[in-house]
Amino acid sequence: MEDVILRLKKVGGQIDGLARMIERGEECSQIITQFQAAKAALDNTFSLVLDRNLKACLGKNDSSSVEKIIKLIVKQQ
Repeated sequence: MEDVILRLKKVGGQIDGLARMIERGEECSQIITQFQAAKAALDNTFSLVLDRNLKACLGKNDSSSVEKIIKLIVKQQ
C-alpha cells in the first residue's frame, strides 16, 4: 500500500497548491483545471484501492466483504 500512500500525499500537495491558487486569486480556468487534476488523481487512487480489495475478497471467496464493498460503491453514486 506504499504506492497508495504516495498517491494520497501527492493529491494532498495538489490540494494545498489549489488553496494557494485561490488565496492568490489566480485565474478561474487555472483553478478549475487544478481541481479536475486533483479529482482525477483521487478517483484513480480510489479505483486502485477498490480493485485490490475486491480481488483480495474474491480470492478468499469472502462474499460478505464483497457485498459490503458493493453497497459502499452504490451509496456513493
